[in-house]
Amino acid sequence: MKPSLLFCLSVAFGMALATATLARGIDDLSGRVVGTAEDGQQVELPLLQAHYDVSIQGDMVTVMLTQTFANPSDLPMRADYLFPLNQRAAVFAMEMEVGDEVVRAKIQKKAKAKATFEKAEKEGKAAALLTQHRPNMFTQSIANLMPGMPVAVTLSYVQPVPLIDGEYQLVVPMVVGPRYQSTPEPATVASADPEAPVVADGWSISQTPAQPPVAGLSLPDTLAEDRVSMEVRIAGGLPVQRVVSDTHELALLSLPDVTQARFAKGREIDNADFVLRYTLGGQDLTTGALTHAERAGGYVSLMVAPPNFPDTALATPRELVFVLDTSGSMSGQPMEASRRFMRAAIQGLRDQDYFRILQFSNVTGQMATSSLPASPENRQAALRYLDGLNAGGGTEMNNAINAAFDTVQPDGAMRIVVFLSDGYIGREAQVLKSIRDRIGAARIYAFGVGTSVNRYLLEAMADEGRGYVRYVDPTADAFEVAETMARDLKTPLLTDIEVDWGDLKITDTVPQHIPDLFAGGSVRVLAWYQGVGRGEVTIRGKVQGQEAILPVQVNLTNQAQPDARSRALPLIWARARIADLERAYAVRDGNPNRIEAQITDLGLKHSLQTRYTSFVAVSEQVVNGSGLPAQSAQVAQAQVKGVSKQAYPSGFSGSSTHEPQTWLGLLVLAALGMLRLHGRWQARA
Repeated sequence: MKPSLLFCLSVAFGMALATATLARGIDDLSGRVVGTAEDGQQVELPLLQAHYDVSIQGDMVTVMLTQTFANPSDLPMRADYLFPLNQRAAVFAMEMEVGDEVVRAKIQKKAKAKATFEKAEKEGKAAALLTQHRPNMFTQSIANLMPGMPVAVTLSYVQPVPLIDGEYQLVVPMVVGPRYQSTPEPATVASADPEAPVVADGWSISQTPAQPPVAGLSLPDTLAEDRVSMEVRIAGGLPVQRVVSDTHELALLSLPDVTQARFAKGREIDNADFVLRYTLGGQDLTTGALTHAERAGGYVSLMVAPPNFPDTALATPRELVFVLDTSGSMSGQPMEASRRFMRAAIQGLRDQDYFRILQFSNVTGQMATSSLPASPENRQAALRYLDGLNAGGGTEMNNAINAAFDTVQPDGAMRIVVFLSDGYIGREAQVLKSIRDRIGAARIYAFGVGTSVNRYLLEAMADEGRGYVRYVDPTADAFEVAETMARDLKTPLLTDIEVDWGDLKITDTVPQHIPDLFAGGSVRVLAWYQGVGRGEVTIRGKVQGQEAILPVQVNLTNQAQPDARSRALPLIWARARIADLERAYAVRDGNPNRIEAQITDLGLKHSLQTRYTSFVAVSEQVVNGSGLPAQSAQVAQAQVKGVSKQAYPSGFSGSSTHEPQTWLGLLVLAALGMLRLHGRWQARA
């Protein structure tokens, strides 16, 4: 009985000790999460350094992301790191390096990969498991992270770089923002979004109930360490005319065949997304087709450029429905930037326009119950309404989406829903389904306000609404940008786009819904082809309601293309196909079991990370021979730059599981203290 009693007392002591030490939370010098064990030694949670190696060729990019994890304690750890990737990234390879051993990861079905990982963990082997929660949100798990033996995991992915307002724009997300979880509707959650946990209303980073119980501490900007570096190369035979980043200061080096960029300070805090904009001279990458040949056929990418038509949008009355996020995460800088955007948009309304203003947090409010003519008097009333808005509360976005479509549309006007938000919600599927069910002939323009917004949701909203998405960084001098965007609420040049492939044998075209085409942008359509041959593909669409035709010459070949852009096409196509299927699953468009099987097959065939497939790597050597089980701990995340603490529960973020997160964080340190005390008792015995 004595050992049991003392063991229980050690647990209580460890929890009390952890509570006290986490009140301090952060080492003032290193910015690392620390605790204090029974013997007075500091215990640090897993450390991270990340390096991005970015290679851009025209409008395609290949990224190698190396995450190096270290264990600063003297006990075995299991590290879990919740991190973002671009929502269009096709992760096609993973490699783990531990000691002098390099292991290439295998792609397996999700359940099998998890079982492989857990078996390796029990055997004392080093292992790495990549799990996808959302198209832009992942967890990297490291089993048996040993003191003095760092583990490096390298992810390789490709993605297209979109053309936006005449510039190519590469986004590298670096931090996961908090997510507001609303109470689910009964009998709809499982089918609409199987990964969404059932939790009470509130802010969290909750993503999936299947993840291990770990929690991380959000690090304030002033204490977080610079743990991210980046090397960018832009090549591919085309002259680079301009390279700029508004989010990070860069050091540039221009050589005859390549332009290189890196962070000016060498390393940066991972508290904001990295955005790189560049322009290319010479060949116009937005026109024509690119192919990749394989034995039974190949893949074709068709780029559609804006037609050479004048912008006659002034002749079209618009109903602009402004939907403004006023939840707690928008307080401070994001709210002020949104207010500046709205003021410029209201002042820029045309006399023949109509408008509405809705604002949402826990509830949805509105300036008027129906659209108002854009008269001088109504515009002034709108400005007064904006001045009275404040941020606070949760993010019940779906209610606002439905409210935007609840009124009768003015005759002859084009309805455009202008949505301003950071997108910090967990139930994206519910919002996307509402849009698909109710969009009709309307358009959605999504404006992300923040330094690390939920780009997956905002871009999916714009896709479903056949509109576009833009982003405003409220921590920079963004008011001029916001005002310019607000005054330039573009009308699409080409709508209702269809592709007529003629006599060419084309199947499996993606995306399922081709978006509208705006000035300064382009539209990419991918497909699988059989056989070879030349032909004319016809792009059909509407300009101001009138039929328009754009011919494109296509040469389908069986000859392999040497450049990286061509080699990336199978992965880009497969990732786009998976995105269509994931969207269909989210909005319950089709048989869920069949969709799951299709996504799984695509992941296994193309060696891609998906919701249902995972990369797992296991070492040959046993690294944990201590006999002690590895203690779960999560790598701490930086608090998103510019986001108020109102968005974080008790200062915590980064959990891969349900709330409450605070107690889970305490248990991590409590367990460490408990093991040490128990070990001391056994030694005395």
